Amino acid sequence: MQLSQVLTAITPVRAADRERALAKWNAVAKPLGSLGLLEDVVTQICAATGTLEPRISQRAVAVFCADNGVVAQGVTQTGSEVTAIVAGNVCTGATSVCKMARVAGADVFPIDMGMNTTVDDPRMWNRRIAAGTKDMSQGPAMTREEAVRALEAGVSVAEELAARGYGLLATGEMGIGNTTTSSAVASVLLNRPVSEMTGPGAGLSRAGVLHKIEVIEQAIARNRPDPADPVDVIAKVGGFDIAGMAGLCLGAALSGVPCVLDGFISTLSALCAVRLCPAAADYLIASHVSAEPAGRLLLDALGKKPILTAGMRLGEGTGAVAVMPLLDMALAVFNEMATFEDIHVEAYQPLS
Repeated sequence: MQLSQVLTAITPVRAADRERALAKWNAVAKPLGSLGLLEDVVTQICAATGTLEPRISQRAVAVFCADNGVVAQGVTQTGSEVTAIVAGNVCTGATSVCKMARVAGADVFPIDMGMNTTVDDPRMWNRRIAAGTKDMSQGPAMTREEAVRALEAGVSVAEELAARGYGLLATGEMGIGNTTTSSAVASVLLNRPVSEMTGPGAGLSRAGVLHKIEVIEQAIARNRPDPADPVDVIAKVGGFDIAGMAGLCLGAALSGVPCVLDGFISTLSALCAVRLCPAAADYLIASHVSAEPAGRLLLDALGKKPILTAGMRLGEGTGAVAVMPLLDMALAVFNEMATFEDIHVEAYQPLS
């Protein structure tokens, strides 16, 4: 489906579905609102799926892998070759998100959005746009047409996973240099200084961070991305992984499947999706607040509250996977707990 068609086909969740879920929570034999954000998220899942008995036991993490030309400017501690190495390890189940996903009962799907080196493994999904982006400090990272194709590729991943029966999706990424591109996109979309958006990524020194800021500022000044046009921003200073995850968020909303966001880069991608289609926000769940400088600011821009505050900044989808057992626990209470009527006790009443 073309991006323009996707954006017009996504509909907000129904207020009636949200109210029905709230009423069910209030009938459960426990103090009102006592599970806090977990109640809010279950209510959101019910509204997104249109049922009071959502099924999220089949869940998938899509890890979007891509390389970024800006690495040539020395903004990372490691070289681009690491992207394909780690992506190959995702295929074999050897990375952090794979280990955590096994505990959380989630399937991990690596997606090649545009790595410099292809990974020869049948478990790798091929959605390649190009062999990495261009160096955004020297010109646009990609063409607008490539950005649209990358967004549409992410939509197609979500649609295929939904068609396979997955009732909960999660965003993940792998790409050396993608905190640089994400900081650039965040700075433009939030209209804030690059220095506020930029952190050490995978381990830069203070001097390295200052250089990273200079490179991002150069890229923005040279390309002049339009903050009112998320596709333009992605094309000029973004990455294929950012576009792919934004597309996954849109595709999840289109399919009526809730989507759990990971950290900084995933949340930035979600902001791109919501700027393109505000209704998509109804289907997005914030897992945690990243330790990267822009982590909290991006959540605020989305109007989302994180379930976890654990100082995480690993990426890959690890934060999204970490909250899945908590969602299972909350749904166990929601679906299995006796009601006040069942135990013949007068229900709590809201005091305000």
